[in-house]
Amino acid sequence: MENFDSSNISAFKDVWVFCEQREGKLMPTDLELISEGRKLADELGVDLVGLLLGSNVEGLAGELGGYGADKVIVVDDPRLAVYTTDAYAKVICDVIADKKPEIFLIGATNIGRDLGPRCAARLHTGLCADCTHLDVDMDIYKDFLSKNSVLPEQRIANVGIVKVKGENHDVARDLKMTRPAFGGNLMASIICPRFRPQMATVRPGVLKKAAFDEAKAAAVAVEKVEAQLSDADLKTNVTDVVKAAKKLVDLVGAEYIVSVGRGISSDVEGGIKLAEELAEVLGGVVGGSRPTIDSGWLSADHQVGQTGKTVHPKVYVALGISGAIQHKAGMQESECIIAVNKNDAAPIFEVADYGITGDLFKVTPLLIEAIKEVKAAKA
Repeated sequence: MENFDSSNISAFKDVWVFCEQREGKLMPTDLELISEGRKLADELGVDLVGLLLGSNVEGLAGELGGYGADKVIVVDDPRLAVYTTDAYAKVICDVIADKKPEIFLIGATNIGRDLGPRCAARLHTGLCADCTHLDVDMDIYKDFLSKNSVLPEQRIANVGIVKVKGENHDVARDLKMTRPAFGGNLMASIICPRFRPQMATVRPGVLKKAAFDEAKAAAVAVEKVEAQLSDADLKTNVTDVVKAAKKLVDLVGAEYIVSVGRGISSDVEGGIKLAEELAEVLGGVVGGSRPTIDSGWLSADHQVGQTGKTVHPKVYVALGISGAIQHKAGMQESECIIAVNKNDAAPIFEVADYGITGDLFKVTPLLIEAIKEVKAAKA
C-alpha cells in the first residue's frame, strides 16, 4: 500500500460489496447490499464486484452472482476461516489498494462495524456509518429528498454543486449516503468528494433484496486472489469459538410484527400481553417504538425505527403508536400497515393501509378473536 493514493479519484472504478460469511454461509445483509450495489453500478455504468474472504468459500460466488454481482473476488485462506480484525483488514486493504474500487459497501453487522473504520483509516478515506439510504443518480436522489425531507422544492432543485476546498464540485457522480443523526431526529446526507473509495456501512434490513437470477448466477466471473499475510500481521489467534444462547427477537426476518407505543402507558403489562397474544395468533413477533424501549418496557432488540430496526413485514400492526417520523421511517415499507390509536389525527394514519380510531385495550381483543375465528373456519 506504499504507493496508494486515495486522492487520485480518476484511478478508481467499480462498486464493491464486502460479502460477510460465517461458517460458510452468507449473511442476509450481503444479498441486500449486492442488490443495491447493482443499482448503483448501473447508474455509474461500471461493474459490481463482491469481495469474499474465508476458507473454502468459492462455492458462494454463484449465489452472489444470482443477486447481481458481475464478478466475485475470492480470497481463500485457512487463516481467514474465522473473522479477526487484523487479518481481514490487512487483506481487504491490500486488495482495494491494488484494484481501486470507487465505492465499497459493508453491512453494519458486528463484524462490519468493527471492520469498516479500520479499513477507512488505513486507506485514508471517509466512512459514513449506519446508512439507511444510498443514491448516485441526481434525479433519484432529488426524488428521495422530496418525499423524505422538509427542504423547500427550490432548494432540492438546486442540489448538485458544493464547495470543496473553496472550489465548486459537482456531486453528480458522488455517492450520496443518508443516515440518521442527532439520535434519529434528523437525517443527514453525506458525500466523500475528495477521496476514494467512498465507504459506507449499511444497516441490515433497510435495503430490499432483488429476485434471484439463475442465469446470472451461472455467468458470474470468479477471480482468485492470494492473501498476503505473515505471522507479524496476525496479532490475534482464535483458539475456539463459543456460542452463547440468547433469545433475541428477529424483527428483520419477521413476516408479522405487532408493535406497541406510548399508548400502553396506562397498563404497560396488559398492553404488552395483548400485543404478544395478537402476535401469537398471527405467527409473528412483538416490536416497539423508541419510547417503549427508553422507558424500559421492552428490551432494545424490539425497537423499530431509525435508531432501531428497519422492517418490511407482510403485516405491521401499530398499537398506540403516534407515528413519529423516526418510527415511520423504520416500518413504512411494510406490505400492509394496520394502526390503532385514540387520536384520529395521529401521524401513523398517514402511512397506514387500515386505521382504527379507538382504545387499543378494547380493539386488540376484538382483532385477536376475529383472527382466531377466521383461522378456525379455514382449519
